[in-house]
Amino acid sequence: MNKTVLNFQNVWKTYRMGDEIVNALAGVNLTLEKGSFTSMMGPSGSGKSTLLHVGGILDMPTQGTLLMNGKDTSKLSRKKQAKFRRKEIGFVFQRFNLLNQLTVMENIMLPSLDSENNKAEELLERIRLEKKHDKKPNQLSGGEQQRVCIARALINNPSLILADEPTGELDTRNAEVIMNLLKDLNENDGVTILIATHNQLAADFTDKILEMQDGKIQ
Repeated sequence: MNKTVLNFQNVWKTYRMGDEIVNALAGVNLTLEKGSFTSMMGPSGSGKSTLLHVGGILDMPTQGTLLMNGKDTSKLSRKKQAKFRRKEIGFVFQRFNLLNQLTVMENIMLPSLDSENNKAEELLERIRLEKKHDKKPNQLSGGEQQRVCIARALINNPSLILADEPTGELDTRNAEVIMNLLKDLNENDGVTILIATHNQLAADFTDKILEMQDGKIQ
């Protein structure tokens, strides 16, 4: 029996914009099993990024329950949520979010729970940037920067990787490199991955494609 990593149970996320109420998520039910590789597609404003933020405990649902490895994350204190997020979830962003004052190695190590973490060197080899460990992000190509982001997301051996438009800033060749890397991590390391994307090429690498519209999974 597969282990459930992430479980949305009738999750709503509501915002007030002036006099208007906007349901960014409208009763989402979603289960991600361990080792799954899933993509979400849909127009801008359909709720993809909000779902990732809620799933990554960066934001709390207005209504409903979110279970991560069987634990109700809303019942954790803010401090415990932050610790849980850092240990269990790795994030990959469209705009990389790397710190240019730090080296590649330092960026990868930034979220590490272990100051002597030797995994950073292994990850540098995995992403084929071991010869650029002392470079700054602005000395790398876009594709190389996104590979650094993936290594940073993996530093604490998370249960789940959430990627928001991971190929959005990349050309087709680099997009394929990134998606092949994620596919390899999923197939050979058993990493559970959920991505939001507009890119059909990226979605085609995943095992399951979800369609989002108006805050709902169609």
